[in-house]
Amino acid sequence: MSMVRRMRICDISQDEAAMSTRLKIAFATSDMQHVNQHFGSARTFAVYAVDMESSELLEAAQFGELAQDGNEDKLSVKIDLLDGCAAVYCEAVGASAIRQIMAAGIQPVKVNRDSLIADLIEDFQNELKTGPSAWLAKAIARQNGADPSRFARMEAEGWRSEAGGQSVGYDSRKPFDKGEAQRVARPSHPTHSSQPRR
Repeated sequence: MSMVRRMRICDISQDEAAMSTRLKIAFATSDMQHVNQHFGSARTFAVYAVDMESSELLEAAQFGELAQDGNEDKLSVKIDLLDGCAAVYCEAVGASAIRQIMAAGIQPVKVNRDSLIADLIEDFQNELKTGPSAWLAKAIARQNGADPSRFARMEAEGWRSEAGGQSVGYDSRKPFDKGEAQRVARPSHPTHSSQPRR
């Protein structure tokens, strides 16, 4: 299965500065106005760049006739198309497709049939303005990349994790022990006793 047609409206590589503040989101659509396609059998995806104030159609990709037949080979081509997208909105999506989409760092979003793309973009923008959900906050962080100086800033602000009077840190070479984390993360405050409550 391959893409039949792909139209790019805007060359993302030429406008990287603008894309650094925008997120790419895709919509499974047959008419470029409504989300009305199952992810696996979607014939067309519309990909938009969206920020708090604006949105712009970046590209549209069209695939040949597809059935909901359990053939997962067709999914990889679609997921490749969505590379760099924070989310893909669709009418429905199968469990295997969800795993593959999420493994690619893309959030699948199931919406009601015939939801207007313009309304979904507006809802997305409102979420950006009012405070993103957990998946959206992760997508923003992923796009912005890790800040290597964040731990130095935390240390300068006086953040420390202590256990038994010794400073401790996370050692990525050993398995994470939730019990140890709870003991280490227990807040120490001068007005609180370290004795267990009765």
